Amino acid sequence: MSRETTDKSFEADVLKATTPVVVDFWAAWCGPCQVLAPVVEELAQEYRGKVEFIKLNVDENPATTAKYGIQGIPTLLLFKGGEIVDIVVGAAPKREIKKHLDATLASIAA
Repeated sequence: MSRETTDKSFEADVLKATTPVVVDFWAAWCGPCQVLAPVVEELAQEYRGKVEFIKLNVDENPATTAKYGIQGIPTLLLFKGGEIVDIVVGAAPKREIKKHLDATLASIAA
């Protein structure tokens, strides 16, 4: 299951994480975000122990949203070692997100 992060906890939750982290930038009013939410939860279950999934509400956390130049939501950023290693913008289908995750995990494991 994914959990929430904030401007204050982002560094500890994401940048200093020892495993890869997918950050879901979302907002309550965003229809595509609501469509993507159950997909993110399914992926969090499937990748448990390999990838952590964290949600960031863009309306409540403007500093982090601005820092990463988030212009459209939903946006998924995949971090490894505090660096962005992949980006998925929009309510992509589960299979497309899995393709990104698997390719990224394979490349960082090599």
